[in-house]
Parts: sequence; C-alpha cells; structure tokens
Amino acid sequence: MPEDNDRAPLVQVKFLTVAEVALVMRVSKMTVYRLVHSGELTAVRVGKSFRVPEKAVHEYLRNAYFDAG
Repeated sequence: MPEDNDRAPLVQVKFLTVAEVALVMRVSKMTVYRLVHSGELTAVRVGKSFRVPEKAVHEYLRNAYFDAG
C-alpha cells in the first residue's frame, strides 16, 4: 500500500485525548468536542471517546491566526 509523502505512517502519529487538546489550546473540553463535531478539527473515534492527531491540532492553530489591525 503506497503512502502519501504528506502523511506519516500510523505508528508514528501521536494521538491526544480531548482533555490534552483542551490543555494545549487552553479551552474547555466542550470547545474541543464542538470543533470535532463541526469537522473543524480532525479526530478518530475510539469506542465512545475521540483521539485527535497532534498534527491536526497544530494545523488548526496555525490556520486560526489572523492579523488584527
């Protein structure tokens, strides 16, 4: 199975819990759940919980910056 050059093999992907993402972003867990459910933040469902690739958090934050003024 060929790999995209842009994607790391799954064994190298670091997944974060919703609580860990909330700590990194300094927001509530509910905010993280809203971002996941709206599709703004990529996540994988594992049973009844979600895991978010660390790279997805960094990409979301990078794209969230705006120039105010």
